[in-house]
Amino acid sequence: MAERITEHQAPVGATTGRAGPGSPDRLLQRAVAAVAALAAVIALTVATWPASAAGNPYQRGPDPTLASVAASRGTFATTQVSVPPGNGFNGGTIYYPTDTSQGTWGAVAIVPGYTALFANEEAWMGPWLASFGFVVIGVETNSRTDSADARGTELLAALDYLTQKSPVHDRVDAARLSVIGHSAGGAGALLAALQRPSLKAAVGLAPGSPVGNLNLSTDRVPTMIMGGQNDTVVTPSYLNGLYATMPASTQSVFIQLAGADHLAYTHPNTTEMRLLIPWLKIFLDNDTRYTQFLCPALADSSGVSQYRSKCPYVPPGGPGDPTPTPTPPGGACTATYRTVNSWSGGYQGEVTVTAGNAPINGWTVRWNVSGGQTISQVWNGTVSTSGSTVTVTNASYNGSLQASASTTFGFLANGTPSALSATCTSP
Repeated sequence: MAERITEHQAPVGATTGRAGPGSPDRLLQRAVAAVAALAAVIALTVATWPASAAGNPYQRGPDPTLASVAASRGTFATTQVSVPPGNGFNGGTIYYPTDTSQGTWGAVAIVPGYTALFANEEAWMGPWLASFGFVVIGVETNSRTDSADARGTELLAALDYLTQKSPVHDRVDAARLSVIGHSAGGAGALLAALQRPSLKAAVGLAPGSPVGNLNLSTDRVPTMIMGGQNDTVVTPSYLNGLYATMPASTQSVFIQLAGADHLAYTHPNTTEMRLLIPWLKIFLDNDTRYTQFLCPALADSSGVSQYRSKCPYVPPGGPGDPTPTPTPPGGACTATYRTVNSWSGGYQGEVTVTAGNAPINGWTVRWNVSGGQTISQVWNGTVSTSGSTVTVTNASYNGSLQASASTTFGFLANGTPSALSATCTSP
């Protein structure tokens, strides 16, 4: 039986040791209580401090819960704008958060499967993802029978349009981009990741190439592959073989949806999204608050028949990621280097070029390699080497920068990454 306590109060001012309402002791007690309450409020505020206070400028939204990641809408209001045909793809739709107080957003390009239209099969994903803090561009292909390779190229063309020419280009962080595709579009997303290693994430939904010759042995982009247990088009055995070609060093995950067929992704799917959203949050927003839903095991495994992870997942800039080495300020422009990823015998680097106090028209970045390092590939720039000196000049589309504006180029290199000091000059 629970103990029952009954308290009897004595009249005010009786000889109980209690102070009356206007006594100095009672006033002191009230002051102490008020200070304690204020301290509690301050402690609660600090405990729930927003993203930027935690040192991550890309973190968006409140602390996530299992219910919030499974919800069909996040916390951000969204709107959309149509994209006309051209610019390397057949138009589409952009969905984006209306909030302009958060800075720029990471972006996602989505392409449909063979003979399909984004508007018919994946448009449901646009406002869903945008409400969680992403800019989304849904891509219509130039031909409904475009190959997986063509769909990959169209995804990259759509991202270039989104970050350079679109009406929301100033809301997008061009250094935080990702791709998603279904079926042949899923294969296109994986091919886009192979073609542009600077992407932060790739998601293949039942990724099947019409010619069936995908190989991911050079994939360095954090990649999620999702398939259906009952898919007879892109079968579980095919995806198992495809995932086996993924390098052990690449952050990746394989998920099989229980009872799902090939078209499970073409209509609103809560199971798919509660897995996909944490992946994008971790690698586009560097948001480690979302790792709890994937590691050390799925926080909610309902609807999932197979889960093969590589926990823990470490976003760029997380523990173990080398600290960027900025060049000294001053001059027409500066160059800041960081190592994006590394593996046995090679690594991926990224350089951010920032204009000084005045606009520039063209830039050149130089640095010296050492210890057997060699550059094997560069994107968003043109590379030349002379001895140990590497020189990268701007591409045709990213040489003109307004004052304090930035652009990035990336590269793959052989050897072991090391801190480097790059210089930037402008004609």
